Formats: sequence, C-alpha cells, structure tokens
Amino acid sequence: MRYVAAYMLAALGGNANPSAHDVRDILDSVGIEAEHERLNKVISELNGKDIEEVLNAGMSKLVFVPAGGAVAVSATSGSAAGAPEGAAPAAEEKKEEKKAESEDSEEDMGFGLLDYL
Repeated sequence: MRYVAAYMLAALGGNANPSAHDVRDILDSVGIEAEHERLNKVISELNGKDIEEVLNAGMSKLVFVPAGGAVAVSATSGSAAGAPEGAAPAAEEKKEEKKAESEDSEEDMGFGLLDYL
C-alpha cells in the first residue's frame, strides 16, 4: 500500500508516469526503505495507466464493500421498539460525546501516516 500511495503522490505532483526511482525518493523522504520486488510490481502494474481511471475503477469496486453502519442505524431508528421519543436522541448524544473524547485522546499516537502502509 505504501508503494501505491507514493506512486499516487508522484502522479498528483505532476509526474504522469512515475519511475521506481521517483517512488523510492518519496519513500526515502519519510524514512521507509523500499523493497525492490514490491516496488517493481507496483510500477509494472501502473505504468502507462491514467491514475484517474485506476482510481475510478477502484471506487466502483468499493460500492460492494459493506460498511457495517446500516445495521446499527436501522436498529436504533424510530420508536417502534416502545422507547420514548426523547430517549433515542439522548443516547445518540452520549455516543457522540464518547466518540469526540476518544478522537481527542488519539490525536498524537506517536507514529506517522506512512508507517503502516
């Protein structure tokens, strides 16, 4: 994934056809050592392809990936379960507060964006 991200950064930077050297330079700039085989595989797969077309093809495949949120929304929506109308918004408010607190505590976790790609 880190190789694809670096390739896309080079492409978005104006290089229509990034080379292995270009991608390696990007990875080196953030302290990642590139593996020769994987880097060449990414370059060979993406070489000569329009990055916009590749992204659009990937996005169309993501339509079929379940997000997992639909079940929770349908289970808590409406008052058909017999709960008073005021109870559901209060529960949602508490969940949002907990989520906001956890996001604040995770701001600086001591690693960089490309460390785990």
